[in-house]
Amino acid sequence: MASSKYLQSWVALHLVPGMGPVTCNKLVVHFGTPSKVLAATIKDLTAVCRLRRESLDALNPDGRQNLIELAKDEIEQASERNIIIIACDDPLYPSLLKNIHDPPVVLYVLGKPEMLNCKGIGIVGSRAATHYGRSIAEQMANSLARQGFTIISGMALGVDTAAHKGALAAEGSTIAVLGCGLDIIYPPGNHGLYKDIAFSGAVVSEYPLGTLPDNFRFPARNRIISGLSLGVVVVEAANRSGSLITASHALEQGREVFAVPGRIDSVKSAGTHTLLQQGAKLVHSVNDIAEEFIYAAPLENQVDTGNEEEQEFFAQLNQEEKALLTCLEVYPRTIDEIVRESGFTPQKANELLLLLELKGMVHPLPGKCYQRVAGQAGK
Repeated sequence: MASSKYLQSWVALHLVPGMGPVTCNKLVVHFGTPSKVLAATIKDLTAVCRLRRESLDALNPDGRQNLIELAKDEIEQASERNIIIIACDDPLYPSLLKNIHDPPVVLYVLGKPEMLNCKGIGIVGSRAATHYGRSIAEQMANSLARQGFTIISGMALGVDTAAHKGALAAEGSTIAVLGCGLDIIYPPGNHGLYKDIAFSGAVVSEYPLGTLPDNFRFPARNRIISGLSLGVVVVEAANRSGSLITASHALEQGREVFAVPGRIDSVKSAGTHTLLQQGAKLVHSVNDIAEEFIYAAPLENQVDTGNEEEQEFFAQLNQEEKALLTCLEVYPRTIDEIVRESGFTPQKANELLLLLELKGMVHPLPGKCYQRVAGQAGK
């Protein structure tokens, strides 16, 4: 676990208004530690990336002292509720989640933090699920939990609730990822389920205590569900559904996506059928899921088998090149998207892209798009 002062710096940075995880992590990569970010001048900070006015106000000398006090109070309140706060460089931080492009700066965990590194399968679906959807979700979760998988979902009504209950009925482990602070139980009707999950598994959030479950927070929450999972199963979903957002995050993160077919005349299954048309694996039985991961070792025991040559080459890049490279994927991104996410000016972004292209790390595409070159360490 991180020392109290070190954790306090991470939490203070996390509490900066208007600053998301990509910007936070970029600043820490550049300056080395969160405390050095908090000690940097406004001029030095804005030289790394663009910051909103509210962020700049919070990072001026007066604002920083307030951030430190807020962070200290946040840590104390969490401790009183038996909530553990894990910074993204803590050994307890889940390794799968750390490797997504926008990992949470900190995680609030109520329950067993070691669960976050278990073999996880995400199960998501409609809040207004049919009896068929709830039944299938509960049965699959129960069977997967009996086979040693941790069931990950969002504790919403419908499919999510059924999946958690199925895992608990099997005396297995389950993780609920919330779109609000851990001191707020949402939906309120799942108060008992919340306690049961915290006792045998873990309830997780990236949001500070007191954060309300506003609708706009749930798409961001969904990336954590998929980020913690080896694969995501969509049981029942309409064409416009948060579950499809989770599936989209899973694809972007390189996770397996599974879909359970339903009635062809049911709007509740229209989204899952679309996923199947797009190449998701059809789930005929729970074995279709388990066979993909049955030999996966617990993540804390896995050895990094990445290309050593590529890792060595990546270590030779400067901080700005590394920061820009983290904004790229093997899927094409436009220059506008890269500029917006990286915080670099268009001129600086183009300069860095050219340097990365010359080093064989980036491939330019028509329409001012770029993609990261997978599996190459440069020429």
